Amino acid sequence: MGHTATPPPSTGGLTATEHRLANGLRVVLSEDHLTPVAAVCIWYDVGSRHEVKGRTGLAHLFEHLMFQGSNQVPGNGHFELVQGAGGSLNGTTSFERTNYFETMPAHELELALWLEADRMGSLLAALDEESMENQRDVVKNERRQRYDNVPYGTAFERLTAMAFPDGHPYHHTPIGSMADLDAASLEDARQFFRTYYAPNNAVLSVVGDIDPEATLGWIEKYFGSIPGHDGKHPPRDGALPEIMGEQQRQVLREEVPARALMSVYRLPEDGLRECDAADLALTALGGGESSRLHNRLVRRDQSAVSAGFGLLRLAGAPSLGWLDVKASAGTEVADIEAAVDEELARFAAEGPTEEEMERAQAQLEREWLDRLATVGDRADELCRYAVLFGDPQLALTAVQRVLEVTAEEVRQVAAARLRPDNRAVLVYEPTTPETASEDGDQTAAEETGQ
Repeated sequence: MGHTATPPPSTGGLTATEHRLANGLRVVLSEDHLTPVAAVCIWYDVGSRHEVKGRTGLAHLFEHLMFQGSNQVPGNGHFELVQGAGGSLNGTTSFERTNYFETMPAHELELALWLEADRMGSLLAALDEESMENQRDVVKNERRQRYDNVPYGTAFERLTAMAFPDGHPYHHTPIGSMADLDAASLEDARQFFRTYYAPNNAVLSVVGDIDPEATLGWIEKYFGSIPGHDGKHPPRDGALPEIMGEQQRQVLREEVPARALMSVYRLPEDGLRECDAADLALTALGGGESSRLHNRLVRRDQSAVSAGFGLLRLAGAPSLGWLDVKASAGTEVADIEAAVDEELARFAAEGPTEEEMERAQAQLEREWLDRLATVGDRADELCRYAVLFGDPQLALTAVQRVLEVTAEEVRQVAAARLRPDNRAVLVYEPTTPETASEDGDQTAAEETGQ
């Protein structure tokens, strides 16, 4: 029914076993008896990249509907039962997946599995116009609060639309547009559920203080009778040229605390060695207070109050390097941009120093260890590698691949990709006097449902 990988030294002794039910549900288990808790995580292979024009935001809307009540757990019952048992829960939507997760006292694991199975198997019976309208309003309000009515709130949406051309599956962000949210019908939601919320389109991981045999028995008992569905259409091709070809640029005059420079660069797809090299490059350039851009702009020039450069990993399209600089009062964005270009050109020519390379690798290693240290994050990582790359075992060895990247590879990817003709630029000019604030960090490319 399943197999266990022999853990290589780089996994720190962590293991994961893989199983598959007759209906196609993939199951990944990882024992960890350090604390008496267990995490349940389920990834459905559906995100905003699966949506079509005119129905954007449907994946995120449906994430909310999954908390609206199922056949045997009406209303807010899912939250009440989990929290009443001492657990926590939530769900999120991204470009490439929708996930749901609970962390429970170990003796309440069966409850979490039953709840997830109930809504996978019976939510359609409870989905009606009232629940649809309720959650439509919730999502629209979320858009107002996180995008439309906060400083810099639409930055990520605008930059994504520039980096990915019209018609591309990643052109729109998971939140969707107000018009499309209004246009979504109950039948749209029902069809969406039938197509994507099937066991053969999901990976279920359970991590923590578990008995694998008992856990598999509960999974078979509650999920095994749910029928699979073969009507899913694969996402549209997200491949694009490596270089945008010309710089795209927008200048916005809005009520923001300070001038800002934000840019995205097309970078290699997740899963490639070049993507790990790009991650190291951005970490050295803008990953914290010891990075080049922070030292240049914030400490030396004092032209900015914050400067960061991070990577949004995407598996089905080019990843995005996200530059975010908030200007000090009185500083022109043009001066900041010139300094950024100078640092990027120097990095492309010389590459990272030995100290920068060691620090960047150590930072990414620490982040990897942090993700695997908690049962909830480890469950999420196992699902991620199973859904996006077909092998959950890769989650346990990811850091080794980062540590094998050389400084020359980091320099090469910076020289090839961190160029003016491979970026979309957003410049914010305040309509009121500047207050030189760090408020208004970029919106994440992930929508938290509850």
